[in-house]
Amino acid sequence: MSDLKQQFEQTAVDVQQLKEKPDNNTLLKLYSLFKQSSMGDVCGDKPGLGDFKGAAKYNAWSQLKGMSQEQAMQDYIALVVSLKD
Repeated sequence: MSDLKQQFEQTAVDVQQLKEKPDNNTLLKLYSLFKQSSMGDVCGDKPGLGDFKGAAKYNAWSQLKGMSQEQAMQDYIALVVSLKD
């Protein structure tokens, strides 16, 4: 396993230990970067109109379309590190 992948996986654990819950925009960014890192470009159907939370997550992830999984991992790690400081 690559160092970046190991660091990403550890960061995904560390994010659960943050002292304060991030605001909603930051949570969406974390979600979208995590999904892009682990799955690549957005897939599946967009949630329906009644699912506001699901649609927000889908939209955040779809905005990262084309970003490499490695870049998403690096951005995710950097964001979590900034939240820990």
